[in-house]
Amino acid sequence: MRHLLKDPTLWREAAYINGEWLTETPHGRYALHNPADGALLTELPRCREDETRRAIDAAQAAFVPWRRTTAKARGEVLRRWYELIVQHKEDLATLITLEEGKPRAEARGEIDYAAGFVRWFSEEATRVRGDVIPGVKETQRIMALREPIGVCAAITPWNFPAAMITRKAGPALAAGCTMVVKPASQTPMTALALAELAHRAGIPAGVFSVLTGNDTRAIGGELTANPLVRKITFTGSTEVGRTLLVQAAQTIKKCSMELGGNAPFIVFDDADLDAAADGVMQAKFRNTGESCIGANRVLVQSGVYDALAARIVERVAKLRVGNGLEEGVNLGPLIDAGGVEKVEEHVADALAHGARLLHGGRRHALGGNFYEPTVLADATPAMRIAHEETFGPVMPLFRFETDDEAIAMANDTDFGLAAYLYSRDAARIWRNAARIESGMVGINCGMISNEVAPFGGIKQSGLGREGSHLGIDEYVEVKYLCWDGLDVAGV
Repeated sequence: MRHLLKDPTLWREAAYINGEWLTETPHGRYALHNPADGALLTELPRCREDETRRAIDAAQAAFVPWRRTTAKARGEVLRRWYELIVQHKEDLATLITLEEGKPRAEARGEIDYAAGFVRWFSEEATRVRGDVIPGVKETQRIMALREPIGVCAAITPWNFPAAMITRKAGPALAAGCTMVVKPASQTPMTALALAELAHRAGIPAGVFSVLTGNDTRAIGGELTANPLVRKITFTGSTEVGRTLLVQAAQTIKKCSMELGGNAPFIVFDDADLDAAADGVMQAKFRNTGESCIGANRVLVQSGVYDALAARIVERVAKLRVGNGLEEGVNLGPLIDAGGVEKVEEHVADALAHGARLLHGGRRHALGGNFYEPTVLADATPAMRIAHEETFGPVMPLFRFETDDEAIAMANDTDFGLAAYLYSRDAARIWRNAARIESGMVGINCGMISNEVAPFGGIKQSGLGREGSHLGIDEYVEVKYLCWDGLDVAGV
């Protein structure tokens, strides 16, 4: 598949540790397959504890000179990285489509999104400021410094293999930290291409390393246990997040977690129904439904329920399923057979509990990891789909009568990552947005992710925020200086 790239040197089949490409380890190699057709893409070296320690040691050695580099200089290096990402957008998008499956148009959008974080934090590097605080004694001066936390470890998911790395590495490197990245075993090629571009941009050896392999527990165990690692940042399931938090607690590491979601999408009876239908299509079917902020539950007020359902089905019927490399494809494959099986289980359970099938509901004729975009009516809280994250192209429609009922349904979950609401009544919007238990709320819009806004959840959807000016705070510590002895005589 290397021939599909304009720059074949971005096709890397090695881990990247301390500025060097590691092609072999004592642990052998593992196979990487295209989820669209099962074709073998490549084989990559399996890293385990020894390789992870090597990357951590390199990051620790690189940390002192990198933190001493001026913020302006770090920002300039990140700016070059950003420019290279933009320059190689098509190749990076192709890699995403090959290893993750999303349509190339969506992959291009992800590269724009990923690049945005690098650009944003290249500018934020110079804005990490401390404070001078009035002293409690006339002889004192009090200062608060914001300093880089040290070596950071990032464990990233397969569904956004570029953006979930830059959203973490951008602020870390801007703050003066170094980072070891463990990308998902399903999607390492994008991460390795980003590492190649980081190398070209002049990011020093050891500042940014990428580990390959499917021995995730071994690598994660070393990252969480190693005392040199001061910060763990993770995007993935709540179950894995809990495990990492327990492990990281042994050495009291700073942690940020972007975990699972169960996003409600609320449509009130005064909403613009065409806009709501367009918005829910974006919020649900982006990346074939494999998105943590995807609309998992669509709550529709009774008065507009049938009208909105008709509009949704009309739009879903026009979606084209296929290999993401083909132009015009809207939905690619799910990541693997396990993803398909989970979707099947949720649909079967919903139908068994009284849901009506409006569209789809079975594996696609293409076979493999493809599943039809599906719409279910008459969904209820008794169904698994109401409480579990489906992570697939299934849209269940729930009915509600009053605002209070809608908010109660929306908040009836352990998760609180994203929520959406559609209404044309400003008072209603303010009132209900305030009552929704979620870290992010999209109001009359189905696409809320960007680099300038704080991304993150509450409840069991995570800790901390990524993006915005707040994102860099996750990678700094505050040091308080109390300076006494000022001679005030004669003042």
